[in-house]
Amino acid sequence: MSYITGPDVVKYACSCGLLKPISHLYFCRYCFQLRCSFCVCHEVDSNFCGKCSENIPSSEARVKKNRCGNCYVCPSCQQELSTRIASKGPVNPEDSKSTPKKMYYLSCQFCRWSSRDVGIPDQSTVTGGWPERENVHSNRLQELVDMYKAIVLAQKQQKDKDKKKQRGKFLSYTDRTGVTAAALRKRIGLPAEFTHPILKNKPKEPEPASAKTEVDEVPEQLLTEPINLMEITTVEQRLLQPEAQPVTVDKLFPVHKQLSIKRSLRCRHCEHNVSKPEYNPSSVKFKIQLFAYYHIPEIRIVTVEPLRAGKQCELIVKFTNPTQHQTTIAFLKLNMDEEDASLDSEVAEVIQDLDQTLSLQEKQQMSLTSLPLSTSQPSSLISVPSRQPSLTIEPRKISQEVNCDIEVPTSSFILPPRDDAAEYDDSGDTHNIQDDPKLVKWRKSNKAFIKLNVTPMSDLALNSEVVCGFIMQHIYTNTVASKEPQKYNHKVKVFLRLGQLVGSE
Repeated sequence: MSYITGPDVVKYACSCGLLKPISHLYFCRYCFQLRCSFCVCHEVDSNFCGKCSENIPSSEARVKKNRCGNCYVCPSCQQELSTRIASKGPVNPEDSKSTPKKMYYLSCQFCRWSSRDVGIPDQSTVTGGWPERENVHSNRLQELVDMYKAIVLAQKQQKDKDKKKQRGKFLSYTDRTGVTAAALRKRIGLPAEFTHPILKNKPKEPEPASAKTEVDEVPEQLLTEPINLMEITTVEQRLLQPEAQPVTVDKLFPVHKQLSIKRSLRCRHCEHNVSKPEYNPSSVKFKIQLFAYYHIPEIRIVTVEPLRAGKQCELIVKFTNPTQHQTTIAFLKLNMDEEDASLDSEVAEVIQDLDQTLSLQEKQQMSLTSLPLSTSQPSSLISVPSRQPSLTIEPRKISQEVNCDIEVPTSSFILPPRDDAAEYDDSGDTHNIQDDPKLVKWRKSNKAFIKLNVTPMSDLALNSEVVCGFIMQHIYTNTVASKEPQKYNHKVKVFLRLGQLVGSE
């Protein structure tokens, strides 16, 4: 029995309205919503080199233009360069006591490019001293940077000065009396550049750029001799070295490796971290990893009958519970025409009810396992966090079109908690669960195979993509908000791409 596990087969609807696979989503345990990479805040934790694993501070990374000072990449294929050893003969061959000297050069093991190809001399040490190509425009670029830094500094000082004036605090006696600084300088007889601190420290403006009147003529070789593309650099190779932009391959120099970053992701709604890695560059672990794969039941398509327009087909779907708590899953009908109320507004309303009515506190402590899971269950029975949302995110409309009707089951089914040891136990399951035989076809440990009936629309064209959708409602057990586990119903919109329509009988 083969599974259909492509990344575009089963997609979940994020809180912002985008459809993503479960491996690309995060789950916030504080506001109970799915988050994708577009609706979280990205923060840079550290900069490091992916080759030597050196951790570099942010200030030093800006000075080094976000590149490592010791590691290089190939200017031809952008792969990492390795240091190779070569022996150099003795200076005096007749002297028997002199030994060969070790020399080092850079070589690419992917495209066989080496530093010897462009005439870079071999070095006597492993870590050092590779010659850098000088930028002919470095002085002018530095003058421009200094000028714009002074402008930014002047604007910042003027902004701070205006803020203090609005508060009623004056920087000097002249600001309070209304005597301007220009009038005071005229009375004293001093020029402006010696009194104003901003004008005094302002650097000299560089000369404006001027266009050339005479342009170099086109070389005659381009018209008479055939062009050898192996000797001409590509656009990627030129843009890798923007300060020189070499035209021929014999002018390619090694490029410093670009630094990598470790980033933490923060929920925009409640401002809690959903992902935070370790600070050590060589570590692949996470301090916080709230991936949806570890909190939301995973759905996979097992088998589907040939799809025919207007004909009912059987679909087998596999559900997996990744949590350490038992959950109950029910199906709700997906209506794309009506706009469903967002979870943010629902949580906010329940929080207001909890603040006004003391009797609802007892309902928070009730376990939902003894309650029937139905669509008519009031939202006041749902256990919610005590934190007020700080930012309202308006979800966008889902653009996915559904062209297949699904027969929503009226009954629900239970998924036991995940047990790693049960994967290797062939003696059978110990859970005594009474399942509906029309719904649950087979189960083992925390997995269940569910049978669904789908009917593609009768007006679909041949070989068109068939997409169906439903709302999965499952009980999520939260252990973060309080000491006692809280349970509530979480709803997720799921879309399945079943394949192409094969025709009618």
